[in-house]
Amino acid sequence: MNTYIIGEQAKYYEFGKPISSNAIVEMKVPAVFPLEEIVKIERRSEIQFSLKEDTRVYGLGENLGGINKRGGRYESYCRDEANHTEDKINLYGAHNFFVIEDKEKAIGYFVDFPGRIHFDIGFTNDDEFIITINGENFGLMKIEGSTPSEIITKFLKTIGKPYIPPKWGFGYFQSRWGYRDQKEIQEVVDTFQQHEIPMDGIYLDLDYMVDFKNFTVSRERFPDFEDWTKSLKEKGLYLIPIIDAGVKIEEGYNVYEEGVKGDHFAVNQEGEPYVAAVWPGKVHFPDFFQEKTRRWFGEYYRDLTKMGIEGFWNDMNEPAIFYDEKSLEEAVDMAIDCRGKNLNVHKFFHLKDTFSNLLNDEKYHQRFYHRMDGEKKTNEEVHNLYGNYMTQSAYEGLSRHLDHRFLLISRASSIGMHRYGGIWTGDNASWWSHLEENVKMMPLLNMAGFFYTGADTGGFGGQCSGELLTRWLQFSIFTPLLRNHSALDTRAQEPYAFDKRTLEETKHLIRLRYRLIPYLYSTYMKAVDKYEMMFKPLAFFYKESHYKEIEDQLLLGDELMIAPVVERGKTGRRVDLPEEMAKIEFADSGYTVEIVKEGPHYLAYQRDRLIIFLKKGHMLPLGDVAMNVKELKNEKLDLLVYMDENAEHLLYTDDGLSIDRNDQVKTIFSVIHREGDFLVDIKNPYKGLKVVNFSFLTNEGLVKKTHRINS
Repeated sequence: MNTYIIGEQAKYYEFGKPISSNAIVEMKVPAVFPLEEIVKIERRSEIQFSLKEDTRVYGLGENLGGINKRGGRYESYCRDEANHTEDKINLYGAHNFFVIEDKEKAIGYFVDFPGRIHFDIGFTNDDEFIITINGENFGLMKIEGSTPSEIITKFLKTIGKPYIPPKWGFGYFQSRWGYRDQKEIQEVVDTFQQHEIPMDGIYLDLDYMVDFKNFTVSRERFPDFEDWTKSLKEKGLYLIPIIDAGVKIEEGYNVYEEGVKGDHFAVNQEGEPYVAAVWPGKVHFPDFFQEKTRRWFGEYYRDLTKMGIEGFWNDMNEPAIFYDEKSLEEAVDMAIDCRGKNLNVHKFFHLKDTFSNLLNDEKYHQRFYHRMDGEKKTNEEVHNLYGNYMTQSAYEGLSRHLDHRFLLISRASSIGMHRYGGIWTGDNASWWSHLEENVKMMPLLNMAGFFYTGADTGGFGGQCSGELLTRWLQFSIFTPLLRNHSALDTRAQEPYAFDKRTLEETKHLIRLRYRLIPYLYSTYMKAVDKYEMMFKPLAFFYKESHYKEIEDQLLLGDELMIAPVVERGKTGRRVDLPEEMAKIEFADSGYTVEIVKEGPHYLAYQRDRLIIFLKKGHMLPLGDVAMNVKELKNEKLDLLVYMDENAEHLLYTDDGLSIDRNDQVKTIFSVIHREGDFLVDIKNPYKGLKVVNFSFLTNEGLVKKTHRINS
């Protein structure tokens, strides 16, 4: 066992010869210290912890089961899992970082391993936490600190700062699998504008391609794609096309032919390109573990950037597999053998399950190989890195051809990919439980380094009600990625597709999103620069025991607490304030503010409102309403200040496109409350700011004051 200190932040234990996970950016410095938690067994490894009665375990990123993972079992193995029911132990991401905390101490761990890991966190035995690693070569990072927040900051420093999207990536996006052609999408754009609903663009699902072939555009369905894309962009609207992992096997298709010629595809045991099937039928998978392949595939994104595209979403990159040739042939042979036979219940369900289990059967991962640093590895051995390297390929390709920030998200991910793109949380459903999971998952994704993230608002699968869409928006207008996305054969999910009440409610919320963008963008950038979470559990900051159990209220940045309604048919909810806060209630006509004392309260929360809580000594900036981010001028800024003796707020006001962080403008608003007056100071006001309307909330009431810049 080799031991290291990483960046003066963490101890790192190396067992055998670990495969690089691409996660750690800090330098390893050799050191010597003991470790007692490891137990090796045959070809697997185990890490064991004892759990006290008050022990909590936070982390594992994109997983179901709430913020505290105690009492559950989970698996780190990226999977195309569309049915997110409570019994699912893994989803699309592999985020192997967690913090164990009890009354005495908190310790963070990162299991650095690219294959399958099983976490039994008091599920089998209440007082045992057992991690089973499917291999003998791995790394283990151990981070000590006084609080979970301190540990997380140390961890984020070791893995590097996350991807920063363009500011327009904080706008509202509409998406649907089933937008058939250019005309239909243009109708969506026009209808949004007719109803004066802000929007920054449309995500394009599979329908824009020719026969599901990557980097192609159907001229039949999108006859003037280039001119249309550019005309939309001139108005501040962006198209975000999907790119899948599988490359269609078809003679004459340049990506396929060049991939074969350049030896860019993952191979089977015989060294021939592995054949599986996804949307277009039979495909090969690019071997992104080869540097030459990452560069080769990344260059193809240029074809669409030349048409005006500045954002992409990488999908099906776990990789998802519908079937491979061997398993399909075995299933068909079984069906033929059953023809004419009298099948009892066992034989019938065996036949049925044989075909059902073709989809994403994990034995496929043992049948194809990647070339990594001169060695062949089965996909199973390095499975969790596939989506990571695909997104790195896209990021590096786009960076070569665009001189400004671009939007890039992926479905599959592991820690390390956060530096190259964001993620959405996959194919959720229009279920109230998935709204609740969205709330609880956000801080865990931040813990794993993923900041540009969010769920498909309203749910991807199933049938969304107007009530659910409104309640979901009351939360997701705070998530950096805000996309309303729905599946083929589900109810139309655009705000105007519902009744008049839902249209007005959602329109109001989306317009509020644009007023909040100055705050949200700055909160994102401050979290990046300070290596802090953007969304934070109450348990990390308030030590009273009952706050450890509250998971549907979150802190946002340093200023806010949010407490969304996540149950059907509710007109309010119980909220426990850990300190005195200002309740801000937005209605269509404006907002009201009142001071609410510490402790439990029942909060009336109607669908046509938005309620947030502002902490004492902090400010909430509100900008303009605009139809998209390009139109956000923010010449006038409203600053709501919940006064203590003083308050300060840092606003990031760069152009939202520049890659060079030195081009940022940081405006600092300071207020001192002295002898009944409010002394205002604004340092480095951003270009274009003309008027700041202050509203000072004190125990004596609300005082308003206008400050004009350069007047």
